[in-house]
Amino acid sequence: MARVAGVDIPDNKRAIISLTYIFGVGKSTAAEVLKKAGVSEDVKVKELEEAKLDEIRNLLEEYQTEGELRTKVRMDIKRLMDIGSYRGERHKRRLPLRGQKTKTNAKTSKNVKDCFKKL
Repeated sequence: MARVAGVDIPDNKRAIISLTYIFGVGKSTAAEVLKKAGVSEDVKVKELEEAKLDEIRNLLEEYQTEGELRTKVRMDIKRLMDIGSYRGERHKRRLPLRGQKTKTNAKTSKNVKDCFKKL
């Protein structure tokens, strides 16, 4: 397995799909990186030369991925909770925060015991 950005990407999948296994890399970012590296999207990772993999690794360093991105997301959520915004309060209570209905359809995100507990 090839290791890119600290993640083992699958060898037997197409390059564009394999790159999406990295947190913070979607299809459009993967396509952009492969285009800059001069690699076809349809080639499998096991068929790539080490030089091309190194080039892909270097290009991905320009983007926020994995631990750095996870930390940023966590800090953004913490900031919302600290300033007491509506979204922050919803995060504290572990409720949906984008206008979803909660009377019937929030079974997975709404834990009745934790929902009304003051945090």
